[in-house]
Amino acid sequence: MTDPIADYLTRLRNAISAKHRVVEIPASNLKKEITKILFEKGYILNYKFVDDGPQGTIKVALKYDPVNKVNAIKCLKRVSTPGLRKYTGYKNMPSVINGLGIAIISTSKGVMTDKEAANLRIGGEVLCYVY
Repeated sequence: MTDPIADYLTRLRNAISAKHRVVEIPASNLKKEITKILFEKGYILNYKFVDDGPQGTIKVALKYDPVNKVNAIKCLKRVSTPGLRKYTGYKNMPSVINGLGIAIISTSKGVMTDKEAANLRIGGEVLCYVY
């Protein structure tokens, strides 16, 4: 697998389009941090890290609106790829739907949202957009 973050986002996208409640994803430290951010910002219902085997898995419970059966995540878009990395400084931080969505940034201080990175005045690699 050449791009594990793209695989993570694709598994989430496929589970959302198939209306699954839970999706299992092979774990890594970066995927765990992205999952924590998605939970903190209210895009997923819950998550659980399962240590089975050498790698482990992440079980993600997707969040749906009970009335309309619409998912909380409308779009997951990979920005920086292994072939073309996208970096940004804190002054040029991307705005996702005028601040309604989030951009997940990998910085020297760890993985965080665009607003947190701008407040700390640090830039980094733009991993993905979520809204």
